[in-house]
Amino acid sequence: MTRIDGRTAVVTGSGNGIGRAIATAYAAAGAHVVVSDVLTDDGERTVAEITEAGGSAVFVAADVAVPDQAAALIAAAVDRFGGLDVLVNNAGGGGAQLRLHEVEPADFDRVIAVNLGGTFLCSRYAIPHFLAAGSGAIVNIASTYGLIGAPKAPAYCASKGAIINLTRQLAVDYGPDNIRVNAICPGYIDTGLGRRGPTLSEEDFAAATAVRERAAARQPLGRQAQPAEVAAVALFLASDASSFMTGSIVPVDGGCTTTFNYGDASN
Repeated sequence: MTRIDGRTAVVTGSGNGIGRAIATAYAAAGAHVVVSDVLTDDGERTVAEITEAGGSAVFVAADVAVPDQAAALIAAAVDRFGGLDVLVNNAGGGGAQLRLHEVEPADFDRVIAVNLGGTFLCSRYAIPHFLAAGSGAIVNIASTYGLIGAPKAPAYCASKGAIINLTRQLAVDYGPDNIRVNAICPGYIDTGLGRRGPTLSEEDFAAATAVRERAAARQPLGRQAQPAEVAAVALFLASDASSFMTGSIVPVDGGCTTTFNYGDASN
C-alpha cells in the first residue's frame, strides 16, 4: 500500500535533511522524483544517490519564492515524466533567532515568501495538472512551531501556522476533485542543523547541537528523530494507504506537542 510505483513527485528543498530523505524514500517506493533546491550541488548529490540505488530522479534548480521559477519547476516535472501526481512543499527557512521587534522587515518577508509563498506558488501551478488527471496529493511540511508558540521565531511560527491552515483550506476546496492535501509537523529532527550547520563555527555548531539534544531529551520519546522517520510518514500520505485522509495535520514530534514540559520543575 505504500508503494507509489510510476507516479511523479516533486519534492522541494530536497538537497538536504527532511526533503532529501523524502525524495529518497519516494524513489525507493517506485516514484519518478523531481529533486529541487536552490543549492545545486546538494540537489545533484541527492539525484546521484537515488540513481545509483536504481531509482529515477532528475534535478531542477528553483527558488520557490519566485513565481516564474516555481512554475518552471512544475512544468519541468510534467515535461520530463508526462504528468504530476505528488507535490511535497518542503523548502523553507527559519530566519534569524530574534524577538519580533528586533527582526528586520526584509528578513521577515523572506521567511514568509519562501515558507508560505513557496507552498502557495508550487501548489498553484501543480493543481491544474491534478485537476486534469482527476487526482493528486500534496504533502506540506509545516512544523510543531506552527502549532505552538516558540521563542525567538516570529516569522517561522507565523509561516508554519499559516501553512497548517492553508492545508485545511485546500483540502476543503479540492477534496471534491480527488486532490488530497495533508501536512506534517516535524519536531526535533537530526538534520545536522540543516542549512545553518555549514555557516556556523565548529564551536557554535556544537553548542547549537547540544541545545537541540537537550530539548529533544525532554520530550516523551526523549530523542531527536531521523529524517527517514518523517519521510516514512510523507510516503504514507502520498500513497493509497492514506486514501481517506485530507486536511490532516500530522505531528511527527516524539510527543512534544502532547504535553506541557515542566523541565526541571517536574523533578
